[in-house]
Amino acid sequence: MKNKLFGALLGLVMVSGAFAAVTFDQQGSVSKIVAQLQNSGPDAQIVPLPGNPEAPAKWTVMVYVNAKNNLEEYGLKDVNEMELVGSTPEMNIVAELGRISGYSSEDGDWKGSRRYLVRKDADITKITSPVVMEIPKSDMGSWKNMVEFVKWSQAQYPAQRYVLVIWNHGSGWNKALSAESGKGISYDDETGNHMTTQQLKLALAETGKIEILSMDACLMQMLEVAYEVRTGADYIVASEETEPGDGYTYNTWLAPLAAKPSMLQAELSKAMVDSYTDHYQSISQGATQSSVKTENLYKLGQLMNGWVSSVMASGEVLNAKNARTRAQAFYYSSNKSLPHFVKLVNDGTQNADVKAKGAELLSFLSGSVIYHNRATGAKYANALGLAIYIPTSYTTAYDGLEWAKDSNWDDFTKWIK
Repeated sequence: MKNKLFGALLGLVMVSGAFAAVTFDQQGSVSKIVAQLQNSGPDAQIVPLPGNPEAPAKWTVMVYVNAKNNLEEYGLKDVNEMELVGSTPEMNIVAELGRISGYSSEDGDWKGSRRYLVRKDADITKITSPVVMEIPKSDMGSWKNMVEFVKWSQAQYPAQRYVLVIWNHGSGWNKALSAESGKGISYDDETGNHMTTQQLKLALAETGKIEILSMDACLMQMLEVAYEVRTGADYIVASEETEPGDGYTYNTWLAPLAAKPSMLQAELSKAMVDSYTDHYQSISQGATQSSVKTENLYKLGQLMNGWVSSVMASGEVLNAKNARTRAQAFYYSSNKSLPHFVKLVNDGTQNADVKAKGAELLSFLSGSVIYHNRATGAKYANALGLAIYIPTSYTTAYDGLEWAKDSNWDDFTKWIK
């Protein structure tokens, strides 16, 4: 099984601030934007195939398929899955697919990146959708390249609502490795670049707030990541655990959207979670996927600060350590299920204040933050929808995260080490 997990040294497969959202100004004409792209460099080759800016769709689904690595065969497969549904008058499906030498030779064995307006067909071995843009040399590990793709998609194929799927290796907030290469998403093996957690925030600030940010990559449903990008998307759909190489089954969540384009973001995020876990449950393979509602993450931080302060004041460090040991873990042992950890601490304490604040925190997590959670496989019985970093030794690079700046979680992890 190929997991979408990145480890820089192991060569494994895969991967408080201001609340003001920046909006993308779509008043510029498509012709001007295309002209800008044409003048931006000699590599971009554009085939005129615009959408209809005068009649925006209900949804535009933008899939950033960075298969410039050992997941190339799965990238081709997933675009073919998108073609099983295809764009409709109410739903645009736009994909940027990047490829690299040394892996799959299927479907023409071309290199670089291509942008597609995904059209319906039943051939699962060949991508037949029109190539709207060809970029012979691309850096899909660059957050600025992804921003350009999103803005281009918004201009060419405008909609009332947007989904952005980042497809690639992912490693959440992995501190097991000291090198920066072990933390982030969208690794381009050709350029050696990837997007860090902080760069995801920068990217969404430039694109403007979108309805759903989805990460078809390993280990990305962590509080540290969600908190960083909370002002850039209404919902985050991702996995606490590693993903199989096959990742999402795109046709099984795009088909319900095509049938009901009036879906709002909450309903679509649920359909995405269910599509993923239904597939892996049907083949008896363990998997996790959840939808997190971002608007309540700041209040979550406040509640966690109160609970953490109470736990530390109780002096029950042994109870906290025991809970850390027993809490649901994921690929990296420092990644733990946040709700399960809080529950275990609460179960082990006799302190009334800790219990009261813990109960409030758990209720808020399940009722206001984790919108929909699914886990399949007995191994993930306590995968409850949101992971958090609980190391046995603290690393100062963590201080750069918005979560570390706004919360006392960094103090807590030092306290229980």
